Amino acid sequence: MNTINSNLTKWSVASRIFHWISAILLLVTWVMIFLYGNLDSKVYIGLHKAFGISLLFWMIARVINRIFTKAPPAVAMSKWQMLLSQLSHFFLYALLIAMPTAGLLMSVYGGRAVDIFGLFQIPVFVTPDRGLARLFNDWHTDILWPMIIAFTLIHIGAALYHQFIKKDNLIARIK
Repeated sequence: MNTINSNLTKWSVASRIFHWISAILLLVTWVMIFLYGNLDSKVYIGLHKAFGISLLFWMIARVINRIFTKAPPAVAMSKWQMLLSQLSHFFLYALLIAMPTAGLLMSVYGGRAVDIFGLFQIPVFVTPDRGLARLFNDWHTDILWPMIIAFTLIHIGAALYHQFIKKDNLIARIK
């Protein structure tokens, strides 16, 4: 059993905050689209869009933080596991940027501004085009949605594997 001294190998406070707020924003965005699909109120699609755009900007800040923040020492694992870890993190970050970007483009190409919690709007900054709106809708719902679910489950599964099977206390690094 390989135990990590979590006091010495934690991610920075900023990185931990970015991680958990990203997770909360993603969860709230999912809840809003679920509510929109199951309740007769358009307020939830507006909130879905506002939280999605919030996640987009949060992820851009998170990437900037990641570029300038040193990672803690790697946990001992085989090279193939390290490669899979790095690739899955890369794809998860990319998807967390691509998903709200596709949603935003779907809206503006559909001729709809995006209201951000009643504070301001992202205006229609392109010439509306129903074909492009449908294309971005397809990407948002049919391609990126299943991929983000898959990579989120892979991420959570890997964390749980490390915590409860390898018992290397990996989760302590991010809490």
